[in-house]
Amino acid sequence: MDLNNILLASVSLGAMGLLFGAGLAYASQKFAVEIDPRALAIRDALPGANCGGCGLPGCDSFANAILDGSASINGCPVGGPECIKKIAEIMGVEADESVKKIARVICNGDNKKCKEKFEYFGIQDCKAAAMIAGGSKSCSYGCLGLGTCVKACQFDAIEITDGNLARIIPEKCTACGKCIEVCPKDVIDLVPFEQEVAVDCNNEEFGRPVKEKCSVGCIGCKICVKVCPFDAMVFSDNLAKIDYDKCTNCMLCAEKCPTKAIYANFEKRRKAQIIEEDCVGCTLCKKVCPTDAIEGELRAKHKVIEEKCIGCGACEKKCPKKTINMK
Repeated sequence: MDLNNILLASVSLGAMGLLFGAGLAYASQKFAVEIDPRALAIRDALPGANCGGCGLPGCDSFANAILDGSASINGCPVGGPECIKKIAEIMGVEADESVKKIARVICNGDNKKCKEKFEYFGIQDCKAAAMIAGGSKSCSYGCLGLGTCVKACQFDAIEITDGNLARIIPEKCTACGKCIEVCPKDVIDLVPFEQEVAVDCNNEEFGRPVKEKCSVGCIGCKICVKVCPFDAMVFSDNLAKIDYDKCTNCMLCAEKCPTKAIYANFEKRRKAQIIEEDCVGCTLCKKVCPTDAIEGELRAKHKVIEEKCIGCGACEKKCPKKTINMK
């Protein structure tokens, strides 16, 4: 092989490489698109899950949407308060103190509590099952428990119980809404993370038809509405619902519900405690207590009757001396 030809080819390739490299360098500067440094900062502040929970294809799209004003700084369901705070600092605005939410399956009618119309042997998919007479459950509003939401969840935050019912794992849920989108029964909703009371029924029928199908369904008796001291229980479409802005987690509604259609985590029920040495006996706490759980005369030390206290926190909010704590 001729050495001159090899050298000539090498020099030619090198020269072409330098020429093309210089051309690309010039083009990159000449046609460069300016990137707002805030977009990169917001992108770094985001968790990088690219889950689409914000309604956009990914974190880069969401960062750009914040800059052009088409997305809110609290639009990322995965990031949480710290993420919102960082983005607010980047954008020079105040952080939105929005309440963290999680998904919840609004149904407690598993295969032991809710009757089946027929035995289903088809594709293990809720959408497919719902196409056959609305699904095998006698309650047409209930969770079918075939795991379509499980497949849609990117965070392993949903499990199927032994009773064929979908359940959300609160600690893993990011409220991205993917499960809500795919559920054919519209039986999944977003609730505040700190919410310890929830109506676990989605059936809009009334009375006997509900009870004949499911032992834990809401029958529309409105007892919960009557006992709620804070007007937090509302009633529409034959179904009890909770106004989370008014709910204090006192759990009276769950306590009185005859069918146990309302869930309450009674282990986390709070109790008021009065620091007696600091109490001035103004009786304001006594006046606002909906269950007469506080005793004491004017200018005398007050006490909480623990058996009556429902942990609503009304007394704590009203006490001018801040001598009441909720434990």
